Amino acid sequence: MMKKIMKRTSAALLGASLMLTAVMPAVHAEEQSPPLVPLISDWAIETLNEGEKYGIYPTDWYYKGFLQEIPVEKVNELLALTEKKIASLGLKENKQYKPVSVKNDNTRGDIVNRLYNIVARYDLPVGTDAVQFMKEHNILQGSKNGLQLEKKATTQQAVLLAVRFIKNTYELAEQGSKGVAWIVEDEDTRVYLLGSIHLGTPDLYPFNKKLMTAFEEADALLVEANILDTKGLEYYSEKAMYTDGLTLKDAVAPETYAKLEKVAALYDLPMEELALQKPWMLSNTLSLLAMDDSYGMTPQEMAMHGIDIYFLLNAQLKQKPVIELEGTKAQVDMFDGLSPEAQEQSLVAVLDSILTPSGENQSEFLGEWFTSWKQGEVENFAKSFREMEGESSEYNEMLFGLRDEQMAKKIMNLLKEKKGTYFVVVGSGHFLIEKSVRYHLEKNGYEVKPFYQ
Repeated sequence: MMKKIMKRTSAALLGASLMLTAVMPAVHAEEQSPPLVPLISDWAIETLNEGEKYGIYPTDWYYKGFLQEIPVEKVNELLALTEKKIASLGLKENKQYKPVSVKNDNTRGDIVNRLYNIVARYDLPVGTDAVQFMKEHNILQGSKNGLQLEKKATTQQAVLLAVRFIKNTYELAEQGSKGVAWIVEDEDTRVYLLGSIHLGTPDLYPFNKKLMTAFEEADALLVEANILDTKGLEYYSEKAMYTDGLTLKDAVAPETYAKLEKVAALYDLPMEELALQKPWMLSNTLSLLAMDDSYGMTPQEMAMHGIDIYFLLNAQLKQKPVIELEGTKAQVDMFDGLSPEAQEQSLVAVLDSILTPSGENQSEFLGEWFTSWKQGEVENFAKSFREMEGESSEYNEMLFGLRDEQMAKKIMNLLKEKKGTYFVVVGSGHFLIEKSVRYHLEKNGYEVKPFYQ
């Protein structure tokens, strides 16, 4: 039974919809305080969004004097996590390393020196002058008032220095997550294909420079669904809830409802609200809550570190057009169109995984996927996924099959009718199953080449 549950969840993580990401911030929403407005500089948002994914500072810093002088404890925390991020690269040490002197006085110049000492201990071309190195690599940026090295740094300034520093170090070391990616093109159109995982951790970031360059040069981003479009989420909310006085209790067996009551008590979730949700919505939401805490992150945090949401946010910040291959409405209708039996089976599987957990857990194979994705090992990723794919079912047939054929048709129309460069990000499963998007492209005469050759 547990194998079936894991296979169902694996399919969701790699091939379902971005709705898995969309629904997570709503969990426990009633416990959250009213939203606060962060005080940050508009010009810094893009870099800060990048830094959020690195895991080097908590986002609640935005609400705690972000534009004010950074306290000593925050500097130490930021630089310790930055040092850990660089150490994870496993770089060869520089035997001639001699640290530059620091004062620990929280000035911009001193933070530059402390960052430089982190990277100078490794065998990388960083020279011997901290300020010169940081300026040449656009890590240290001044204003009309100059570099202001003697001025106390604000929290925002310190974070920006650390984010740029990490990204630059990964580029110097020619490292960064590669992803599972391909290229398909004709005479005047190029399409990059990137397989996503809808959940993520800071260890996945930053991405490989070549991958990011492909995204930067693309004229548009193509995704399954743009979950940043509020209209789509409104439709989701409408279709996912019962109306006309009906509740979940009317739709599922008493045994299923009793299991949900136990899970609600376990997570301190309001049963009166859960009972208004359809089985497919509950199974989507609870499948992530069922995860253990192996990564030290909440499901909401892992969802916000997902690969799709990263590119969607970047496209929005860069004002890059976003094209939906399906759309939230289509995905909602897809889930809502499952038979009542399939919906209840899916919900029961998730409830059972919570109430009767096994020694086997999805964090193990999720970790395998993260490792393969980081290293760009397509075959290892595909092998792991196919082992978890499971037997044919109404749920799996909904996730793949016709969807892959339709997505491939839209990509082929792009190649035939458009000129330029496009960047496609969809669940990795859509590129890894037997009759995947790649299969349909190749069947129609297109050569799908590995991105890294």
